[in-house]
Order: sequence, then structure tokens, then C-alpha cells
Amino acid sequence: MGSLKLYFAGSIRGGRNDAELYARLIEKLQKYGTVLTEHVGSDSKTEELRKELEYNDEYIHKRDMEWLESCDALIAEVTQPSIGVGYEVGRAYAMKKLILCLYRPHEGAKRISAMISGAVNGENFFVKNYQESEIDGIFEEFLSKIK
Repeated sequence: MGSLKLYFAGSIRGGRNDAELYARLIEKLQKYGTVLTEHVGSDSKTEELRKELEYNDEYIHKRDMEWLESCDALIAEVTQPSIGVGYEVGRAYAMKKLILCLYRPHEGAKRISAMISGAVNGENFFVKNYQESEIDGIFEEFLSKIK
């Protein structure tokens, strides 16, 4: 299973509060294959994310859509609301990709969008409320669905 292409989505311009969490999730996903979007977990002080923020919007959109089309699955951390992440999830849904949206319910957290929770179908679109300590089992179960 180590040769999968995985697309990780997390907030970049919508807020970087969870960047360290994204980095830990990406590191766990890398045991299953290549995370095409590993820059999402980069600290804003790193060269990788600074360079990413210098690209023009058209370049980023084209590149990310190519990555999305080529991926085996999309894993999105949706606790931090982000228009970009919602867009990526919607595009992946239209492409009939295998999708996992991760949400950490906690005090003061906004509710997950009905457009995400209402799309769950038990076949290729899943939403999991989680704590970070549960993530290994969640990834194992989800990624075993890839045929």
C-alpha cells in the first residue's frame, strides 16, 4: 500500500492555527505513499511555504487540480473553515474520488458545514469526528478501501 498518491487538504489562507497538526497527519499518511500536498503542513517560516505563497493563483489552481485528478484519495482536515478546502472537496467529489473529511469537535469549534456532513454516502465520501490519538486506526481503515 506504500505507493498511493494522497492529496491532503487543510487551510492555508483561511488560517494556519492547525499547521502543526497538519504536519503530523501528513507524516502519518506518508507511510501509505506520496502526499502530493505536503507543503500544507509546512510552517509559514519555512522556505517551502514561503515559496508556495509566492506562486500566482492560476499556477496554484492548475497544479492542485492536476494533483487532485491524479490522486488515489483526498484527506481533508476541515475543523478550520476554509473556502479552498471546501472547493477541493467539492472537486474531488465531482471526480468520484475516495474522500475522508476529518473534524475535531471541541469547545468553541464551529459546526461542520452541512455540505460536507450531508454528502456522506458510505461508499467514497466519509466524515470522521476524531481526536488525534485515534488517527492511525482511522487512516488504516479508510485507506484499506482503495482497491
